[in-house]
Amino acid sequence: MSLGCACCVCARTQEVGIVEDLGQFKRLIDPGFHCICFPISQVAGTLSLRIQQLDVICETKTKDNVFIQVAVAVQYRIITRSAYDAYYRLSDPRGQIQSYVFDVIRSTVPRLELDEAFASKQDIASAVKNQLDQVMMDYGYEIIASLVTDLSPNARVKASMNEINASKRLKEAASQKAEADKVQQVKAAEADAEARYLSGLGVARQRKAIVEGLQESVSVFSKEVKGATPKDVMDILLLSQYFDTLSTIGANNLILEHDPATVAGLQRQVGMSFLQKKGNNFF
Repeated sequence: MSLGCACCVCARTQEVGIVEDLGQFKRLIDPGFHCICFPISQVAGTLSLRIQQLDVICETKTKDNVFIQVAVAVQYRIITRSAYDAYYRLSDPRGQIQSYVFDVIRSTVPRLELDEAFASKQDIASAVKNQLDQVMMDYGYEIIASLVTDLSPNARVKASMNEINASKRLKEAASQKAEADKVQQVKAAEADAEARYLSGLGVARQRKAIVEGLQESVSVFSKEVKGATPKDVMDILLLSQYFDTLSTIGANNLILEHDPATVAGLQRQVGMSFLQKKGNNFF
């Protein structure tokens, strides 16, 4: 008498089937076509061998008492040779992984300040992976990667951090602007000093040239004109310059009162200075 009949089953790619005989584990079936004796044997379930991801969001506080939400993505898969343990020893693998993630996050982040937590994302992820590797391997699960995808403090904390950063940058900008103004003023002062120095040199050379020209004119005129004294020559030159000055002033539409006695006094003073200088040259 036949107690059962053959039943054909198929397992899909990247899946493993669990076959039981009267409720007792019998064997694993690989992807493909298989025959089992139904109803004595039946496929109790299948397990996916593809990589899966569990997203966990954990709220905790940092060392400086700032509450933040830490988002962790755990990527894992079932080890084929340990499919029995994955199916029979653990009823809720996702809940188990989530519990260990909470434990690691809430024991690691409180030892760090907020800025340190942002800079230590890789260390936090490594701590989560190391903890899960040790535990989940016994249940037939391999942890591929653990990623800290987000660290999100309170909105008010974010705003204050942005204000601190903005104030710091404004301070640096003001310092740089002040330094630029200082350099500009120093360079302007140096340029003005150099311009004044060069202008002074030009004026000195101009006056020297005028004096040398007057000396030469007096000397030549005294030699060419018989009976002419240096005083006569100086009087003529001073009068010529005096009239040139009046012409220049008249071109600018200015009317100035002048006294001929002043001109005569100026002639005497300049003439005496030139004669004195010329007399000194003989010694």
